[in-house]
Amino acid sequence: MTFGIEFVPSDPVLKIAHYARLAEEQGFDNVWITDHYDNRDVYSTLTVLAMNTNSIKLGTGVTNPYTRNIAVTASSIASINEISGGRAILGLGPGDKAKFDAMGISWDKPLTTTKESIQALRSFFEGKKVNMNGEVVKFSSAKMAFNAGHVPIYMGAQGPRMLELAGEVADGVLINASHPRDFEEAVKYIATGAKKAGRNPRDIDVTAYTCFSIDRDAAKAVNATKIVVAFIVAGSPDMVLQRHDIDVTSKIAIGEAISKGDFGALMGGMVTREMIDAFSISGTPEDCKARINELLDIGVTQVVAGSPIGPDKEKAIKLIGKEIIA
Repeated sequence: MTFGIEFVPSDPVLKIAHYARLAEEQGFDNVWITDHYDNRDVYSTLTVLAMNTNSIKLGTGVTNPYTRNIAVTASSIASINEISGGRAILGLGPGDKAKFDAMGISWDKPLTTTKESIQALRSFFEGKKVNMNGEVVKFSSAKMAFNAGHVPIYMGAQGPRMLELAGEVADGVLINASHPRDFEEAVKYIATGAKKAGRNPRDIDVTAYTCFSIDRDAAKAVNATKIVVAFIVAGSPDMVLQRHDIDVTSKIAIGEAISKGDFGALMGGMVTREMIDAFSISGTPEDCKARINELLDIGVTQVVAGSPIGPDKEKAIKLIGKEIIA
């Protein structure tokens, strides 16, 4: 088991650099930075992190093939790889349709777009001239002018077909889930894709990209997850809620509260203990270790501590390092 940590660059970049240095000191293996237009730029943030850390790997968690031409993505992550001394990872997924709607970008053929983008990226990283006439991705003798080095590609994936594709083409898969029930299904799809491509499923880093909150006071840790869990519930397919015995109609009420900005209602009881258990790893160090061990038994090989990390981020990072990673 390896450990990663996610930061959303809604905070100033130097503050994130401080957290990343702290995570490195505490033994985290990877730091993942989210990519949304309304926060600081992911590659600018990763550049600052590269110059303020020494060993932790630096990943996009995740970027997408829609907001940037994939050749620009190849150049950007290759630059991070050079600056960091070979520590870059490209996390790539189909992205957030709601964000694209706000930007006026069509979310077309996500499976095909992701597959063809990864094919092109591999060629760019290998220094080849890229000639592609794909269904979506098209290049005519495009080539990088500098050596990218080795850049692992991780896929952000949720649905069966995306998980199978990750098994076929990716070095790792980032799965937004926290509960063993979700991974029981996911690892099967990943293995199916790997076998289809003649790969060993064990070569793929299966990563639980979790809503995580840790504190010695369990109630404080759990309380800190509620807003994040609310957004997860509101965006979950019915079948995922049913898998966890959560009333599917609850997401409508939660979605309405989010749209009104009524966070008091969410904190006041709309987000139930069952939802928190299904969609987060939270509580005391012992609580979190118990859930991590369940994920390890199923086949998860990396756990990413995602938002909120804890009621006090700095204390939470130290606590994870001392009580879990150590």
